[in-house]
Amino acid sequence: MQSTASKQSMPSSDSSRAILDHYYQAESACSTATMYQIMSNTDFSTLSLGAAQLANLRSLGYQQMTPIQAQCLPQAMQGKDLIAQAKTGSGKTAAFGLALLNRINPRSFAVQALVLCPTRELADQVGSELRRLARAESNIKLVLLCGGKPIAPQSASLQHGAHIIVGTPGRIKDHLDRKNLDLRQLRTLVLDEADRMLDMGFLEVISAIAGATPKHRQTLMFSATYSDSVRQISRSFQRDPVTVTIDSGHQPEVIDQLFYEVKKHERNNALLALFAHYQLTSAVVFCHTKKQCDEVAAWLDANGIDAKAIHGDLEQRDRDQVLVQFANSSCPVLVATDVAARGLDIKDLPAVINYELPRDAAIYVHRIGRTGRAGATGRALSLFTEAEKVRLKAIATFLGKPCICDVPASLDADNQFQLQADMVTIQFDAGRKHKLRPGDLLGALTGDAGLDAASIGKIDIHDQCSYVAIRREVLRKTLNVMANGKVKGRSVRARKVN
Repeated sequence: MQSTASKQSMPSSDSSRAILDHYYQAESACSTATMYQIMSNTDFSTLSLGAAQLANLRSLGYQQMTPIQAQCLPQAMQGKDLIAQAKTGSGKTAAFGLALLNRINPRSFAVQALVLCPTRELADQVGSELRRLARAESNIKLVLLCGGKPIAPQSASLQHGAHIIVGTPGRIKDHLDRKNLDLRQLRTLVLDEADRMLDMGFLEVISAIAGATPKHRQTLMFSATYSDSVRQISRSFQRDPVTVTIDSGHQPEVIDQLFYEVKKHERNNALLALFAHYQLTSAVVFCHTKKQCDEVAAWLDANGIDAKAIHGDLEQRDRDQVLVQFANSSCPVLVATDVAARGLDIKDLPAVINYELPRDAAIYVHRIGRTGRAGATGRALSLFTEAEKVRLKAIATFLGKPCICDVPASLDADNQFQLQADMVTIQFDAGRKHKLRPGDLLGALTGDAGLDAASIGKIDIHDQCSYVAIRREVLRKTLNVMANGKVKGRSVRARKVN
């Protein structure tokens, strides 16, 4: 039987616009802040960028500025402070990256730009993108300083100077305390996902870091939400900031939002029914606690749905591997807490499932914003119990429209449904520090291993290791060949990531 809820019409554009206005309406960060209107011309050539950087942007696939770039870059490149409400995937890294690169003097190996991120995963993403943007400049050195890695190699790297530092607050503060890091010549400070850093209790650490920088620096702050704590930190750190607010996350009208009322003991079976009824190929399942993540991932896995949990109790290596497998399609389902999933740029995600409704309606909107991006449609499926109806009411009030509710009995029951990835991930024990490039691994796999290029998926190069997604049916052949094979003339161990 088809779900009655699934046949409901999508919300009207007027209703959706009201939702966006409610959620994304920003107030000024301070009384003197101004709102910069979106540029009519979104070509990068309208900015004061050099010919080499414009050519680099074209080679990287940057065609036109995204809304956040069009609003932020002209102001930031003039040296103004900014507070911008923007989400992961909106293009905000280039919005602050091009601005901070434009202010760097390559001849001076003093730290001139610092980007603070809430998690190592986001810092890795930001660092990688800044390196790509810095290709047009000569001798720009970027150092990544994050927890979860030995501090000694980071200290050694800092001794040779750096232009840009990207890292997490705790590790940055550690290097400052050890006198490894000198920020007295800093020109640009960036707080990426400021709201999440504050939620994680980093206010005092960030304040201490800012106190080690020049008073008249430029400060660029990006935040998914515009809370009182964000306003407070803006008043403390910024001078007459330009305020930018855009619809950069998702369009509610392209997300089919459905809510299913269950008894507490029915929740697990209802979750399986959602996967079967909607024939989901990939999803992020949100849970409240780390323990719940582990239990839900184990339940899905035991019932034929490949799933992995990600939360704060995982070792950093395990976190990295889970994220790599989800991003390269060798793990179709991620079961995550809000903190663990923050900062992930998940493209083409067909569905988000709330195993329980979040306690805050704004968190619900942020969760579902991970699907239905870049012109695609998406589904937000939520389970709730009688006790959670107060949360359902809060979400309806926040969205300004009633929530469409149904019961699991309306879902097609298919006990045979399974979801297994066609790809698996192989880890190689060589990476960026060994001068390894994606083309080197691709050449080894299509040459020595004799794989067809169509059997090879995403290649991720990390500092000390690399990951390659390959089709499951060629796994044994690949491992057998690579047991004695070489990459760039050196023996490299390969193993399957579980």
